Amino acid sequence: MASNPDFVQYIADQCAGAGEIETRKMFGDYAIYCNSKTFGLICDNGFYIKPTEAGRKILRCEDMRPPYPGAKPYFYIEDVDDHDYLADLVKATYAELPEPKPKKKKQC
Repeated sequence: MASNPDFVQYIADQCAGAGEIETRKMFGDYAIYCNSKTFGLICDNGFYIKPTEAGRKILRCEDMRPPYPGAKPYFYIEDVDDHDYLADLVKATYAELPEPKPKKKKQC
């Protein structure tokens, strides 16, 4: 089941205090980015954040779940209504994630 676009927008709005938030549809669900770094996924109307030590320190409740069958476990975020909490969690996670790899130019 794909995520509802209204839910995806709600999550993006809730994370907006962390930086420039963007979502992209991928494989029927969504990846979510902060300042061009992928920090999480929105799958089946659930919000998942990549696990980091900095994020773990901020989590109110650690719940690790795979966002889709066969995926590595991510932090499952049940409390999506606290804007400040989500912004702090995204900022902490973002700081620990590597910079995105530059895109390769297509060869003819």
